[in-house]
Amino acid sequence: MSKQKTLGGSFSLFGKGLHTGLSLTVTFNPAPENHGYKIQRIDVEGQPIIDAIAENVIDTSRGTVVAKGDVRCSTIEHGLAALYALGVDNCLIQVNGPEFPILDGSAKIYVENIKRVGILEQNAAKDFYVIKKKIEFVDENTGSSIIILPDDQFSITAMISFESQFINSQFATLDHMEDFETEIANARTFVFVREIEPLLQAGLIKGGDLDNAIVIYEKQISQESLDKLADTLNVQHRDATKLGYLNERPLVWRNEPARHKLLDIIGDMALIGRPIKGRIIATRPGHTINNKFARQMRKEIRLHEIQAPNYDPNDAPLMDVNRIRQLLPHRYPMQLVDKVVETGSNYIVAVKNVTANEEFFQGHFPQEPVMPGVLQIEAMAQAGGLLVLNSVEEPERWSTYFLRIDDVKFRRKVVPGDTLVFRVELLSPIRHGISSMHGFAFVGETIVMEATFTAQIIKNK
Repeated sequence: MSKQKTLGGSFSLFGKGLHTGLSLTVTFNPAPENHGYKIQRIDVEGQPIIDAIAENVIDTSRGTVVAKGDVRCSTIEHGLAALYALGVDNCLIQVNGPEFPILDGSAKIYVENIKRVGILEQNAAKDFYVIKKKIEFVDENTGSSIIILPDDQFSITAMISFESQFINSQFATLDHMEDFETEIANARTFVFVREIEPLLQAGLIKGGDLDNAIVIYEKQISQESLDKLADTLNVQHRDATKLGYLNERPLVWRNEPARHKLLDIIGDMALIGRPIKGRIIATRPGHTINNKFARQMRKEIRLHEIQAPNYDPNDAPLMDVNRIRQLLPHRYPMQLVDKVVETGSNYIVAVKNVTANEEFFQGHFPQEPVMPGVLQIEAMAQAGGLLVLNSVEEPERWSTYFLRIDDVKFRRKVVPGDTLVFRVELLSPIRHGISSMHGFAFVGETIVMEATFTAQIIKNK
């Protein structure tokens, strides 16, 4: 089982804000398990903390802006993309102004510093949300769309198109997050010359220059206008008849703009609050649709917060019925686990196939067969017993006994033809032969029962 991760130490970065032009310092700090990403404005009275989640985004016009009340922070996407892509789950980010410094317009410097301080594995399990069916969000006004499909990891394809001879249509793909550092992190943000004047008039990009953005000059303007713009950006004048990129530094890749859009998607998906296993296909993405999709994903997660384990009946079991009989003393009609399909250091996934031939259906009930709830608990406890007994020597000489059962909830009936899939997890390490566990029982994707129970393993006389 993958574990949550945080930074191995703190690091600070200094630079100017893209929109404010202010000199800013942002510090990334380790954080405890289940903390997530939080941003603290240390320049504001009380040093308020903003949860970096999709619902707290208040503006996406020229970057992602999160807020809590009147306190806001913008241009957070590059830093969050670096954390998310490198597998950091928990981080407290402190900043002394209303935005992160733009640095070089990419995630490169963030990645370098995360790797410099290192990444620390924590004890809590990484809580992946696994995509099991297609989810789609379409913006009819812009033609933008984001689709996420099932995958065994997080991967992205981004496709962009502009009315421009330089970046008419481009796409970029990241199949493995391990390649983020070499394939995506260095991609810089970009802007068209035609967009700069309106942005300046709106009081934005006061810190923009050719060192932190790719500037694309693709529609000719007067020499006077271009010279004025060059003076504003504090760069050399150039011939207004020559179209192209204004930067002296060449593109890192021919499709660098598409790669930067992919980088932005990762940063905005970090606001979902849980790591995802799924493949995103984004057409004409931008911060606005990215955030709408992240909000939709958070709603989806709330509806299916506890996910059923992946169970493929075609896979060979880790424990078949013969191995189970070596570990458990139960026999017909009380052996209620048919196979074990997955185990970890502190959890187990087991299966019970419920058939019409079960003995208990003769009286429970003849006209409406329903599996008794107490037997569902017993089956779950047997799964927990397999988890515990599989870790001791001579397991056939031990038995497991209930000490208490708490917080039992039955959500729907279990009937003949159902396949019960149990996921049972230790709540704490086993001490003095006593173990506390919490389990869920699923039929398909639906939770049918859950319970917390304490059991003791005792050596047989």
